Amino acid sequence: MKTYARILLTLFIGLIAIAALGCGGTKMRANMTLEERMAAAMTLYEKRDFLEAKNQFRVITLSFSGSNVADKAQFYLGECHYGMKEYILAASEYERLLKVYPNSEWVDDAKFKLGMSYFKLSPKYSLDQDYTHKAIREFQEFLEEFHRSDLVKQVQEKLTECREKLALKVFASAEQYYKLGYYDAAAVYYNVLLDEHYDSKYSPIAQYYLGESYRHMRKQSEALEAFRKMVDKFPGHDLASKAQQRITQLQGANPAAAKEKP
Repeated sequence: MKTYARILLTLFIGLIAIAALGCGGTKMRANMTLEERMAAAMTLYEKRDFLEAKNQFRVITLSFSGSNVADKAQFYLGECHYGMKEYILAASEYERLLKVYPNSEWVDDAKFKLGMSYFKLSPKYSLDQDYTHKAIREFQEFLEEFHRSDLVKQVQEKLTECREKLALKVFASAEQYYKLGYYDAAAVYYNVLLDEHYDSKYSPIAQYYLGESYRHMRKQSEALEAFRKMVDKFPGHDLASKAQQRITQLQGANPAAAKEKP
């Protein structure tokens, strides 16, 4: 992350950029020094002229790869693609920074934005979730490697969104089968959700309708167990009272089940 020294450096190179760019626009001189080119590239980036900024950062990464600002140029090369919503290209540039400059001060930023690139590529829940899985992997690795970063809270929030999307995909399938009356298939998906996404906001609903699926299939023991888990795990949920009613009904229909305890 940015340190005080980096902030001062940014202010300093901003002054250099004025001379590099001149008053006539963004035309670059061929004989610009590294400092001038970096300052000019940053000025272009701040102006959201991502295309021209990208070209200048690319020159630095190719011609000054051993300089002390090459890693920063590499990071902002990714940022330019990200700013243009070219998330696949952005991810590639962030990955290159992580590989070529593993000790860079920009590594945590690059790891975060790599995850964010995949997050941006993640489609709605009903489609293939390959990019969602990739985002989850990057966010999890970030939390393991940079648990003291001030980006942790943002990463945790995005990680939760990704997991909820995966849970919703399973829940939607279960709900569809339940509405169609395919209770055996619905039960399979409800169980998958409860096993793989137990901390999802859909878990209480899945637990209740797992019981309902078993009840429709006349599997009283399994239904009782599901409803009892609903009451025990999610006592404050709106469906908990309905689950308790189902328990009473099932026990009344089968007195022997009243003695069964999960």
